[in-house]
Amino acid sequence: MEKVLITIYEEDVSPRFDLSSVVFIASLNDRRETIERKTIVLTSASPEELCHMILSQGITHLICGGIEDEFYQYLNWKKVEIIDSVIGHYEEVLDLFLKGRLEQGTNLMFQKTQG
Repeated sequence: MEKVLITIYEEDVSPRFDLSSVVFIASLNDRRETIERKTIVLTSASPEELCHMILSQGITHLICGGIEDEFYQYLNWKKVEIIDSVIGHYEEVLDLFLKGRLEQGTNLMFQKTQG
């Protein structure tokens, strides 16, 4: 089973991994359909706590804004697929991910202003 975690701030992908205190987790079935959704509020904005939660929850995919290289390399080493530098409403980002069209650097805000 795949599990995707998106760091969020209000309704958007959080601009910085290290300042994220709210996360959204979606569990997916074999057809990449969402079977469970939950939002978790962390006790503090701590990248170490967030990394620990990612690993303990069995997260397979991380979607975030900016992430320091130290945490990127650590999670990548732990086999977590990371899609970073993402900007946009987290639900729209999740939809793109489920369709297999989310890429590093995706900026949905820019697309709307150019629309």
